[in-house]
Amino acid sequence: QVRLVESGGGLVQPGGSLRLSCAASGNIFRINTMAWYRQAQGKERELVARITNDGTTNYADSTKGRFTISGDTAKNTVYLQMNSLTPEDTAVYYCNARIETYPSGSSDYWGQGTQVTVSS
Repeated sequence: QVRLVESGGGLVQPGGSLRLSCAASGNIFRINTMAWYRQAQGKERELVARITNDGTTNYADSTKGRFTISGDTAKNTVYLQMNSLTPEDTAVYYCNARIETYPSGSSDYWGQGTQVTVSS
């Protein structure tokens, strides 16, 4: 069974920074992509950032220049460095991964989410 575990969320003041981590474990043959989504209260879940196994990244327009996604292949871990945070960044952040297992093949997996609150 594949499991994704997020960490690093919390309460931070506007202008502050947080670093989120998501570690994948289990019967992993290959991780194709990992991504961060977020869902603010009363709003739809949206893609924040994504990274593929060839290093290609993409970001939501609202996070470009402030957020950076990176991965550590050896640790099956993805990170999201968030700088210059604003109250509009307040949301539950979810880790998502497209993972190949043997012999089952590829599937999408989700973490449980971690709360990020930006407030004075």
